[in-house]
Amino acid sequence: MEQLLHIINLFNISELDPKLITLLRVVLIAVVAWIALGVVQHLIRLFRERLTRRMEDREQVKRAETLGRVFRYLAAVIVVVVAVTLILSELGIAIAPILGAAGVIGLAVGFGAQSLVKDYFAGFFILLENQMRQGDVVGIADKAGLVEEITLRYVRLRDYDGNVHIISNGLITTVTNMSRGFAQAVVDVGVAYREDTDEAIALMRETGVQMRADPVFGPKILDDLEVAGVDKWDDSAVILRCRFKVQPLEQWNVRREFLRRLKKAFDARGIEIPFPHLTIYAGVAKDGSAPPFRVHGPDSAAKPD
Repeated sequence: MEQLLHIINLFNISELDPKLITLLRVVLIAVVAWIALGVVQHLIRLFRERLTRRMEDREQVKRAETLGRVFRYLAAVIVVVVAVTLILSELGIAIAPILGAAGVIGLAVGFGAQSLVKDYFAGFFILLENQMRQGDVVGIADKAGLVEEITLRYVRLRDYDGNVHIISNGLITTVTNMSRGFAQAVVDVGVAYREDTDEAIALMRETGVQMRADPVFGPKILDDLEVAGVDKWDDSAVILRCRFKVQPLEQWNVRREFLRRLKKAFDARGIEIPFPHLTIYAGVAKDGSAPPFRVHGPDSAAKPD
């Protein structure tokens, strides 16, 4: 600031009207603050880019990008606060009483804005503990989607339908991160009760081997297909469960492709993929037998033989 005043004196404008000098100083402070803000944010951006070039882990890159955005935000707040303080000082407004009053007002506002304070504290610990980063797919506050922006106050998500959700950090109690390290593409396959489950499982394994050998989907899959076996007996199908260990955010693509290929493989082998149906009996004898039903048409009642 003293250097700025020295520059002003060099131009011999001290003889001008004091109000004009004050206005000039205020303008200079604003310009210097604007330049300083641009320089600081540019330096932070350069440091982040230089740091990320040395990182091979995509998770660390995303964390560095998120922290870089937060540091630029904090730098902007600090520069603006300092500039406003200097401008008030140039205008002859005492800063000490304002700071004292701001402390009292801040205490009073703090009780009325507890949710806002909670948002900032929660946002700080979310970033500190690396719970999520920009580019992650997460589930928070009954919403799920891609993290487009994360600040100290809120998280902005975009779901699969393109809807944008702004969620205050204070509302986040549980974070379900679906893109950390690796993912599991869990697939439930239903086959008819009359089918041989061992044959169906063998075909599932064969399809999994083909996908690992595929030049497009192979790099996305980190391990062989893991078949859990028969998971449950459903109303109209036997459910077989399996899963792939895949790269983050690739679980949905791998699952869709596996189901597409498995459908073709089942059709080629004649394995029935069941659909909901009911078997109706017209009374049951003590020995468990029942006469079959004959359906004559959509407008006629079903009658036993």
